[in-house]
Amino acid sequence: MAVTTAKKQKIPRVANTTRMTRMERRNFWIGLAFISPWLVGFLLWMLFPLVSSMYYSFTRYDLLRPPAFIGLANFNEIFAHDPTFGTVASNTLYYVLIGGPLSVVAAFLLANLLNLKIKGRSVFRAIFFFPAIVPAVVIAMIWSYLLNTQYGLINGAIEALGMPAIRFLSQPSLAKPSLIMINMWASGTAMVIFLATLQDVPREYYEAATVDGANAWSKFWNITIPMSSPIILYNLVMAFIWGFQDFTLPQLLTGGGPNQATLFYSLYLYLNAFVYLRMGKAAALAWILFAIIVIFTLITFRLSGRWVYYGGGDD
Repeated sequence: MAVTTAKKQKIPRVANTTRMTRMERRNFWIGLAFISPWLVGFLLWMLFPLVSSMYYSFTRYDLLRPPAFIGLANFNEIFAHDPTFGTVASNTLYYVLIGGPLSVVAAFLLANLLNLKIKGRSVFRAIFFFPAIVPAVVIAMIWSYLLNTQYGLINGAIEALGMPAIRFLSQPSLAKPSLIMINMWASGTAMVIFLATLQDVPREYYEAATVDGANAWSKFWNITIPMSSPIILYNLVMAFIWGFQDFTLPQLLTGGGPNQATLFYSLYLYLNAFVYLRMGKAAALAWILFAIIVIFTLITFRLSGRWVYYGGGDD
């Protein structure tokens, strides 16, 4: 009898806690309405082009006729039958592996100099940061004048000293180093980041090192560099990513010349897409570039464990 009574008893229902109330639904739709401009922009200008480029990389597409699916033919042509791709790859690797670290080193050393207590320090900081906020077109115009062989200011000073003019941008062996030099000059953003990092290094470390008899170089090598190593890693990764995608300055200053000496990856991708009208191959080049950047970033982070110091850890 007791069992039968227990069976007849109604088990109370547990409220559905996952169901939204009217107020929560209202707030949800209001939130979507507020972020809808960003969502529409993301779908139209980021996600759709991303998916489209993946599809076009497997097609023959010249912007004039409908794309025709050809499988991996674009990738096979790039790696096996494109003689220019080897030149583009070597130019880009030279530019990235040499120019990226040099720009980071220049920004780091400049930040250390501007961190010293000197008169007019704020003025010097503004002057050295100024190139970072100037449009790339203006920078290209300024340096095309400064480095011009016939009427450039730098070659004018060199000839005034009785030496022959230097063909900075028209000689294949000097074109890439000249572009790297310009990038080192325009590394103001990395300099400001380093400057903020240096000001956060505890003064007690330097005071303790002074008591122990350490000189300036020892302090720089054993305190400044280790404490700044996470930011060095960040700026190095950003320099690599930016170097692989650099387009504006090489295009405006050299156009890929002389003799394809500055034909970098982004320039070659642009030529295939909008000059040769080979959009399928250009899309394949874009995805190869994406894979290269990811691989370089992963390698850099993997190797960073040997030299990056994160304060507060056991290592």
